[in-house]
Amino acid sequence: MTTALTEMATHLKVNVQELENIVLNTVMPSKQQPTVEQFNVFIAVANEYKLNPLTKEIYAFPTKGGGIQPIVSIDGWLKIINSHPSFDGMSFEDGFDNDGNLKSVTCKMFRTDRKHPVEVIEYLAECQGDTEDRYKNKTPWGKFPARMLRHKATIQCARYAFGFSGIIDPDEAERFEEAGVVEKETPKAEKIINEYSQEDFDANYPKWSKAIESGKKTPEEIIAMVSTKGQLTEDQIKTIKGE
Repeated sequence: MTTALTEMATHLKVNVQELENIVLNTVMPSKQQPTVEQFNVFIAVANEYKLNPLTKEIYAFPTKGGGIQPIVSIDGWLKIINSHPSFDGMSFEDGFDNDGNLKSVTCKMFRTDRKHPVEVIEYLAECQGDTEDRYKNKTPWGKFPARMLRHKATIQCARYAFGFSGIIDPDEAERFEEAGVVEKETPKAEKIINEYSQEDFDANYPKWSKAIESGKKTPEEIIAMVSTKGQLTEDQIKTIKGE
């Protein structure tokens, strides 16, 4: 019988047991092992949106109430937006205050089956929050306010335009974490998802490349194997895929 996990493993071209271990250890870190129900819900949501947990397009944390909260990265959001059959492009417009400082970002999203675009405005003051000045430059919102606001406008507009539900973005996950809605990562989880060092990557890449070229391994299988030892960066994943 085909299950949600075997369906995903087939799609990603990886071993079922290997995929389950990776998801449990790196994609769903928590104080306690996720329940079978939580695991199955996560896999079902990932399959519904055709997102790849191995490349962190989607991951999750258990909620305080015993449920599971899938979290989708901006790459995952862009993937489900662009893959929607009715998507017909989007545009952005920046808004500035009287001093020329960024104030807002407006996203317009177009659908082939509607006459008018869906339009959403996100304001920097609301999204950036009231973080103390000495900490602002150390956060993504402090370092990259325009990019973060553009991402937020994209995600919120996609919800209105296509009705995506049951998933949140990493920024929302942080706010949920602060409010005690989802469990915080444990030291064990932080250790597991440390980035795979570039030094080790450069040393091992030649043999991985040979395995791929010979047909013994697929890029996805290499990514799955290495992800059990450390979190690959986007550039490392692209290198393995030959992009």
